[in-house]
Amino acid sequence: MTRSTCLYLELPLTDYREAWELQRKIVTAKISRSLSRDVILVLEHPPVYTLGRRGGIENLCVSKAFLERKGIAVVPVERGGDITYHGPGQLVAYPLLDIQRTRLGVTDLVGRLEDVMIHTAAAVGISAGRNPLNRGVWIDNAKLGSIGIAIRKGVTFHGMALNVNLDLTPFSWINPCGLQGVAMTSLEKEAGRAVDMQEARQAGIANLAGALDMHLERVELETVMRSLDLSGVDTADGPKL
Repeated sequence: MTRSTCLYLELPLTDYREAWELQRKIVTAKISRSLSRDVILVLEHPPVYTLGRRGGIENLCVSKAFLERKGIAVVPVERGGDITYHGPGQLVAYPLLDIQRTRLGVTDLVGRLEDVMIHTAAAVGISAGRNPLNRGVWIDNAKLGSIGIAIRKGVTFHGMALNVNLDLTPFSWINPCGLQGVAMTSLEKEAGRAVDMQEARQAGIANLAGALDMHLERVELETVMRSLDLSGVDTADGPKL
């Protein structure tokens, strides 16, 4: 059977709200069938806390004034899960998939994304695994990667966040994912050496292709924007995705 082709975009450090808005626009285009292809965004975010559908503001352990001094926003979103932190040095992937076409249930997709993080850790010599009580990826009792998914009319968005070489300090200001007494870790901390983000990105992209059984075709953001007519550009003669 021929593997389906999924577009992927490697974005630079991108404000969380901007990436969230891009996801929502792509989801809308997929629901309306103006975009037929699945899309994966691969990126990093500046420092931000996000709150999932379970809430999580009660798991914020510092004051609003403290966060304002640090320049860290708190953004409620529609993904599953509780509070988490994103920052530079964390590999984030957002699969925007037609769940019926991929024949994956939500639990299946979460498991596949856990596989991606486990295999990406292995690529840099780190052995990670699952915790039967809590989703995500773990090394002993320390959490290495988190997952939060949303589905709108059969299209998935949000996704996974793998700690590569980020500053872990902001995790100490929350109960990560609503779990008290849980330590967070990173590939760099576990390896005891520098871990290059580009190395982790390339391993992650290859593992996404394998876990989702898709061929990934890299495209530029401008191509997607033109195809969706999100930028106000006339796309009558432009590419159709």
